[in-house]
Amino acid sequence: MGHDSHEHADDGQVHAHVMPKSVLVGVWLLLVVMTGLTVFSAQFHLGFLDMWVAMGIATLKAVAVLLFFMHLLYDKPFHTFMVAATMVFVFLFFGLSLLDTNAQQGQIENYKILNPKN
Repeated sequence: MGHDSHEHADDGQVHAHVMPKSVLVGVWLLLVVMTGLTVFSAQFHLGFLDMWVAMGIATLKAVAVLLFFMHLLYDKPFHTFMVAATMVFVFLFFGLSLLDTNAQQGQIENYKILNPKN
């Protein structure tokens, strides 16, 4: 019985996926460029898009780390599913929290007016 690229024999041995250094260096350079893009985009006031741009860049960086440095690209599909499901719930958590910040904005402004020292 042949082994699929995602399957490993359960023989108790570690079956590591070795990546070429060129791929690792390429991903690292991508992360450095995206970090620079984050710093560059922080210099501009984009209004309500500020956080969405920053979170979008951070998400792309996280996906690159997951796929290449954590070898998720070469792992079993179940692990990819579990990470994706976790990310969906994290996005839901942050998204619902951001909706609540807009609902409380009036109270925050009132507090700032009544307490100018803080």
